Amino acid sequence: MSLEKAREHLAKYGKDQDIILFEQSSATVREAAADLNTEEGRIAKTMSFILSSGPIVIVAAGDRKIDNRKFKDTFQEKAKMIGPEEVESLTGHPVGGVCPFGVNAGVRVYLDESLKRFDYVYPAAGTPNSAIKLTIKELETTSEYTSWIDVTKLPIQQD
Repeated sequence: MSLEKAREHLAKYGKDQDIILFEQSSATVREAAADLNTEEGRIAKTMSFILSSGPIVIVAAGDRKIDNRKFKDTFQEKAKMIGPEEVESLTGHPVGGVCPFGVNAGVRVYLDESLKRFDYVYPAAGTPNSAIKLTIKELETTSEYTSWIDVTKLPIQQD
């Protein structure tokens, strides 16, 4: 169902046939990067949050994490991720397959500045075993995004 929502949305832009489906999971950044033989930063992870005004999704580079201070400065609210039991009902996509394509009405899509350093990225396409390769311009167009924001930071490296 979710894959079909993403496919139908991407069809408006002639990109529905570009969805890549994997035999195995690509639900995590590490899995997707391995499946696509690319660096983790190019995996455009889509994170879902709830604000007082409703649900939002933020698409960010896979090698970044949310910076709570930047999030609060941007949205004037603390970052509150949508719980796994509500992700699909609020966004229209299941955990591991959340993407900016074919989201439920009222879900605002934001793109994080961390993506701009790449010429192309791989967001999911509605399932935990799908992706699509898009240029940044194609991501802007197909995601029907609200705006670019800067709400991420590099994670602390563990040895």
